[in-house]
Amino acid sequence: MKRILLATLLGGLIIFVWGSIHHMFLPISSAEFSGLPNEEAVLEVLAENIPEPGQYFYPWIDMSQQPSDAEMEAWNEKHRNGPVGILLYRPIGGEPMPPTMMVNEFLSNIFTALLLALIAASLAGSWLKRSMLLSLVGLFAAGAISFSTWNWFGYPFIGMVSEALEVFIAALLAGMLIAKLVPAPKMQ
Repeated sequence: MKRILLATLLGGLIIFVWGSIHHMFLPISSAEFSGLPNEEAVLEVLAENIPEPGQYFYPWIDMSQQPSDAEMEAWNEKHRNGPVGILLYRPIGGEPMPPTMMVNEFLSNIFTALLLALIAASLAGSWLKRSMLLSLVGLFAAGAISFSTWNWFGYPFIGMVSEALEVFIAALLAGMLIAKLVPAPKMQ
């Protein structure tokens, strides 16, 4: 159990540090985003029209209300003509990267490393085999999340690639350490 806890802490630290390096120093990460053209005017319109924080899709149709054929066709036409997008919005600002955000990120990285450590504890085989199997968890996450956000929500392709690489490499690096620290189960 001590080795699992040690692997969890060190694995979480590796994931956190790698994420920091990825976001702060690699050019692929900064290619994901761009600024709003005419930002002041756009922000003014948003502030006047959106009072609540949330995730907004446009054009919007409420599928829970079972739209009529005419409403569906009107929505389809809006979708075809654009603009189409997703907006993550907080009407009230705050510090750009408060300590709570870093703590939350680190705790999520610890939790992720714990999952890898628990998987490692049940994997038989060599260090290399176990490391590679743990890295597949990152590939799974990248495929399940990064590809889907690109496909369904129109995230930029470079953003999808950047996010997928970040997650896969985090699982690879943490997996290598965790596979070293957490012993393989004894074969009976």
